[in-house]
Amino acid sequence: MAHLRCVLEDYATGVFLHPGSCMSRCPPILTETGLTDAIAHPKSSPAPSTGNSSENAAPLSTPGWCLRRRDPDFIRACLPWWAWAYRHYFRVQTAGWEHIPSVGQVLVVGAHNGGFAAPDMFMMMLDWFRRFGVERPAYGLMDANAWKLHPSLSESAAKLGAVVAHPKMAIAALDQGASVLVYPGGVRDLFRPHYLRDRICLFNNQAFVKLALRYELPIVPVISHGAHDTLMVLGDAYPLVSQLHRWGLFPWINGVNPGVFPVYLGLPWGVGLGPLPNLPLPMTIHTRVCEPVCFPRYGAAAASDRAYVSTCYEQVQNHMQRSLDQLIAEAS
Repeated sequence: MAHLRCVLEDYATGVFLHPGSCMSRCPPILTETGLTDAIAHPKSSPAPSTGNSSENAAPLSTPGWCLRRRDPDFIRACLPWWAWAYRHYFRVQTAGWEHIPSVGQVLVVGAHNGGFAAPDMFMMMLDWFRRFGVERPAYGLMDANAWKLHPSLSESAAKLGAVVAHPKMAIAALDQGASVLVYPGGVRDLFRPHYLRDRICLFNNQAFVKLALRYELPIVPVISHGAHDTLMVLGDAYPLVSQLHRWGLFPWINGVNPGVFPVYLGLPWGVGLGPLPNLPLPMTIHTRVCEPVCFPRYGAAAASDRAYVSTCYEQVQNHMQRSLDQLIAEAS
């Protein structure tokens, strides 16, 4: 029952693996400057824990800072519940998994939808585990503020393979031979207005390109269609609510700045105000793994070239948009 409760809580909030789900208007912690500094000065601060230190050693052995908190048995316990939703609730149709090699590392870059429930993300996680097994090392980046929401959610996220969206955690995972999943658009992507449901919105977060260049990894984009119809985001009231907060009239829950304040139609609220956990409507979801994106040159020098990084970023975003346009046309 404890496992089931955690699974249901985790699915309802959908806080996993959102690097910029940032609970802040500030740039995500996995930023270009931070990543450049981490690459240039890899020993400038203590290395993240790999799980051998005492559990009482703070902060590196706490959830999100320890790679070995990932728990394959916990993941296995989640799979049957995800599988039921995959087959009966969202009736998922997927393609393109041949683009991910059965061995080795990849940097998976996604666009996700549907509010904190993020059903397309969980359905793609299920497909990953079905195809490659729960033992294949893979981690997803989750913004530092999201770890403050609730201790049980943080612990569950860590067991699923989430780590803090900090350059050193991404580097630690890659150094251990793991694949890494990142959603550069973060919470603004999750709650983008419904009229943008068919647009790739990465919000110019280019840090993932620097990771790919530094580690000479292919970028494998993942996209979906249909998940943004599981709720209908009408708009974002964040500017107004933020002003009320500055006037002392609207406190942030748990002291965490949500970064967005969507107004949406969906379950269970009817009309939802703010980034509340939502229950997704039973819409058919189409997911696709796109062809990998490779670049002409790699290495630390390439990762430090701002103009080149921007060019690579545009290449990835345009590739994802073309793939999404094709997926929508096929689904129609």
